[in-house]
Amino acid sequence: MTEHNTSGNASSTSTFITRRRFTAWCAALAGAGCAQQPIARAGFSAADLAHAELLRSRGLADTQAYALVESLVSEVGARPAGSAADTRAVNWAMANLKRLGLAQVRAEPVNMQVWQRGAAQARLVAPYPHPLVAAALGNSIGTPPGGLEAEVAYYESLDALKADTSDRARGRIVFIDQKTERTRDGRGYGLAVAARATGAVEAARRGAVAVAIRSIGTDRDRFAHTGAMRYDLQVPKVPAFAVSVPDADLIARLQARGQPLKLQFALDARVVSATSANVVAEVPGTDLADEIVLLGAHLDSWDLGHGALDDGAGVGIVCAAARLLQDAGQRPRRTVRLVLFANEENGFDGANAYAERYEGAKHQLVGESDFGAGRPWRLRTRVRDEALPLVAEIARMLAPLSIDHAGNEASPSPDANVLMRRRGWPAVELTQDGTGYFDVHHTENDTLDKVDAKALPQNVAAWAVTAWLAAQSPVAFGPLPR
Repeated sequence: MTEHNTSGNASSTSTFITRRRFTAWCAALAGAGCAQQPIARAGFSAADLAHAELLRSRGLADTQAYALVESLVSEVGARPAGSAADTRAVNWAMANLKRLGLAQVRAEPVNMQVWQRGAAQARLVAPYPHPLVAAALGNSIGTPPGGLEAEVAYYESLDALKADTSDRARGRIVFIDQKTERTRDGRGYGLAVAARATGAVEAARRGAVAVAIRSIGTDRDRFAHTGAMRYDLQVPKVPAFAVSVPDADLIARLQARGQPLKLQFALDARVVSATSANVVAEVPGTDLADEIVLLGAHLDSWDLGHGALDDGAGVGIVCAAARLLQDAGQRPRRTVRLVLFANEENGFDGANAYAERYEGAKHQLVGESDFGAGRPWRLRTRVRDEALPLVAEIARMLAPLSIDHAGNEASPSPDANVLMRRRGWPAVELTQDGTGYFDVHHTENDTLDKVDAKALPQNVAAWAVTAWLAAQSPVAFGPLPR
């Protein structure tokens, strides 16, 4: 996952009224002793709700999601966009989606420019020599042959750098010591990640020769976190890298002593043309088959680690949910389309290619699983007001999974977010528990042992129920106002 927007905007008035009515409905049902009965409300038939309950029950018994994650991680491993491993991942996805019995399995080519990491090394040379654990940030330029050496200009945060109007950074390596707060919904990451994304531009504006950052992560391990950064064409490009959290602590302690710090580092990187693919499969619809409910994840990963949480878990979850819909004995009204996106990590090429290819298509709902393997705890949507009563009914079906309804201000995972913003397609967010996600995010530590197999079935159940009811809705969820 490249970026997770975690705004906590309050629900609109119409959403609040819907939630209040929903609460009253639940209380009435419970008081009548029939809370478990599939009573139709807000337009869903009793049969649709009964099938949603069946999907929920079967999803909680799922073992397919973990089997898929294990297979992807073991047989392919890290799969950076445009690499040979990326090609293997596309072939893996094609073969497994066919094995699962899904229809219209296909690879839709995506042309792109991809960044490739070379060797990296960094060390403090003064006031005391220390090797540092470092990783280049995605899209960073390399250093000149032999690397760079310069004094460090320390800033405790990106805001501190942006507020600096002096020449202190000129000719130096800017170090941004931006800390990441551990939160359940990833809000701490959302507040910190700008240091990675824009730190090089802000440093270069002040004449710096490079930027180094504290890894955007919540761990205490000696692993560096990579991730995408972006240049501004109006500002000189400077190399950018992250150091591990313990090494950032070392730099902070030494600079507090008041002695000048000097840092030496070398990075190698290049950009090449490549072709990957979005891998697509479908559960065909019936009378509204030309309308799409999209379940997404991204197939690529960073080159560090094995991409088990980011986003092997999401791949396993949505593939298993689609398979569950396929095998449950009833076809949905709308087509449920599974999309495994290319190059989410460093460019959103797959999402942008999908938006171009399907510009005129009708999408009832788009959603993506890209926040690890934690249990979902919150449902948020971005739909038309007319659809909010239907969302309240979906929320009622998700409530036994300990998922709360939290309004109509969804910020879905990145590829789905691109589609929502570019095309005005309605979106859904099933927020997973990300308390520990940023301990391993974008590091060598993103391996299969970090995936909790017991948490995946709840994800599968939630996505299957949500997709089924969205596909059955008598009300269109969009388009959204633009």
